[in-house]
Amino acid sequence: MDRESNLSRFFQSDGRTVILPIDHGTAIPVKGLEDPTGLIQSLNPFVDGYVVNLGIALSAADAFEDKGVCLRTDCYKPVYGENMDEGSYRLYGADEALSLGAHAMMNMLYSHHSNEVGITREVAELIGESLETDIPVILEALPFGIGRPDDYTVENIGFTVRAGAELGADAVKTAFPTGASAEEFQAIVDACPVPVIVLGGAAMGDDEALLAMVKKAIDGGASGVAVGRNVWQHSEPAKMAAALRAIVHDEASVESALKLI
Repeated sequence: MDRESNLSRFFQSDGRTVILPIDHGTAIPVKGLEDPTGLIQSLNPFVDGYVVNLGIALSAADAFEDKGVCLRTDCYKPVYGENMDEGSYRLYGADEALSLGAHAMMNMLYSHHSNEVGITREVAELIGESLETDIPVILEALPFGIGRPDDYTVENIGFTVRAGAELGADAVKTAFPTGASAEEFQAIVDACPVPVIVLGGAAMGDDEALLAMVKKAIDGGASGVAVGRNVWQHSEPAKMAAALRAIVHDEASVESALKLI
């Protein structure tokens, strides 16, 4: 496939996407991913693509149907005890993505991280491979590291999103800035020449708060969402996925989306 065809596996004709990341198994202990193949099959009607580690890409290959498959090329590790904070380190690349038939690759970009030099060089190498193979790169761009809402300011998110685009990403996945308005997020999107996708983060346990954030992101110009734990750790994963799809693709209100859960 060419680059445009690969991206179209994720982005529908409206230019938007609902992506389900299920790549957490190498980073943190998780509940809800005991049967990834069954989860994929149950959510295919509502999502446009998946982010997976190589092992799940292989074991669940027959379940993806016509959905986009994005290979996670790095391992992103939160700080644990006294271990050195590597942040993210690359494991795979375009060769593995090609062998899997993946339609995209995803890697972290942590701006201002103590290992920023190493991470940025690995990102550049991955993008170089992408240019040679037409497999797009979605950079997960976050200031300092994962799970740091106090650092996810409008200024920090805006810089990191733009940096991801400047490095050559085909799309950028990021957090919605803490406390930001739709207008403030719109300024970030307007300054980024590639689509911006908003992540869901840790399970909130608050359906209305999650959907309100997603609605604000879409109103602010986001091209979609990549929500994982807030879907597959939900008591009704398919219903939550349907609610996200309604907001992203059907421009539903938070109130009407809540009725689907």
